[in-house]
Amino acid sequence: MDQKDNSQYLTVTALTQYLKRKFDVDPYLGHVYLMGEISNFRPRPNSHQYFSLKDNKAKISAIMFKSAFSKVKFVPEEGMKVLVRGRISLYEPSGTYQIYVESMEPDGLGALYLALEQLKKKLAQQGVFDLPKKEIPKFPKRIAVVTSQSGAVIHDIMTTVARRYPIAQLVLFPAQVQGDEAAPTIVKQLKRINEMGNFDTIIIGRGGGSIEDLWPFNEEIVAQAIVSSQIPIISSVGHETDTTIADMVADLRAATPTAAAELATPVLRDVLLHLQDLNTRIYNAENKIIQNYRDKVNNYSQNAMLQHPERIYQVYMQNVDTLTSKLHQTLQNTIYNNKQLLYDQENRLVRSSPREKLHYYDTTVNNLTQEMLTSVRQIINYKKNKFGSTVSALDSLSPLKTLSRGYAIPTNENHKILKNTSDYKINEEVSLKVIDGTVTLVTQDISEDK
Repeated sequence: MDQKDNSQYLTVTALTQYLKRKFDVDPYLGHVYLMGEISNFRPRPNSHQYFSLKDNKAKISAIMFKSAFSKVKFVPEEGMKVLVRGRISLYEPSGTYQIYVESMEPDGLGALYLALEQLKKKLAQQGVFDLPKKEIPKFPKRIAVVTSQSGAVIHDIMTTVARRYPIAQLVLFPAQVQGDEAAPTIVKQLKRINEMGNFDTIIIGRGGGSIEDLWPFNEEIVAQAIVSSQIPIISSVGHETDTTIADMVADLRAATPTAAAELATPVLRDVLLHLQDLNTRIYNAENKIIQNYRDKVNNYSQNAMLQHPERIYQVYMQNVDTLTSKLHQTLQNTIYNNKQLLYDQENRLVRSSPREKLHYYDTTVNNLTQEMLTSVRQIINYKKNKFGSTVSALDSLSPLKTLSRGYAIPTNENHKILKNTSDYKINEEVSLKVIDGTVTLVTQDISEDK
């Protein structure tokens, strides 16, 4: 078999070098004025800057050397729309073309960045950013993690929690963290965790990326789900320089997933040491308190009053004797003065004795009493006689007197006296009151005298 001639095949290096020469000698690519939106920009202090420029349909890698970047008068930001001038060339190691930026000017905000600012303004007007933050539990038992199950975030969190606080249980709730379906899955998992309700803390996050990559965490539905959560949420989206809406509305923001795990858990060893220290401090404090009481007891035991308690009341006994003497003297003086006053009153009464007047009035009272008794007897006799006459007259008119002559008083069941035939009813019971009792009859016939 004849050996194949390979002389007509180019190497990848040869092709790449050929294309690079084409880029370099093309006069239209040597001075290009380009308008685009900054993406994947990570500031590198005192170094070359690497980023991308894009529009709705395409993206190009860009590099700006340190000498050119030092002349830029503003700070480029992610999503910022800029006007750049530079040249297009090919980077041989990767075979990709890129623009080497020589100058840059701002040209307004990019679409995503503008949308982000508008959402921030809307949420600020709703007062979402001013809501009180929930406190992160110091000693969590169960921690829910909402992130991608294949990313480095969950690995970093698991490693950190296992190192710091291994008694806490980590539960992963897998969610998409990039793309159009990411926001709904994040919201779904947050609602699921709150419905379960047996978690102390939630960590939500992903690794770094461009504003497009992090955009699900800038969605309004994600922000509302975080605000509505009854369980405290720690947000760790992107890196330290990335700040999303989720970071702003969460109860606590962490720069990295590792930092989130550290904020969610204490160091178990430190907790145990702290407990041991508290135990020692309590023991020392109790001993100090007991010693203080012992010192007080010893001081009290050396007190002269406690050693000779009779000295306490000796002064009072002396005061009692003094007051007793004063009281005795006061009583004697009072009795003497009252006696003198009594003698004076007695003398005055003797000088103006009412005996004679009393004798006169006594005689007058006796006479009037006799006259009064006589008048009362006469009145009583008169009233008795008049009462007897009245009783006789009443007796002659009494219904009982009439009954004694053979008459009776008929009444119905309502105790109404029946006077006329119209008061009676056939088969109605009628009570007859006679002189010595009551007779009950039943009406059978009623006839009226014409």
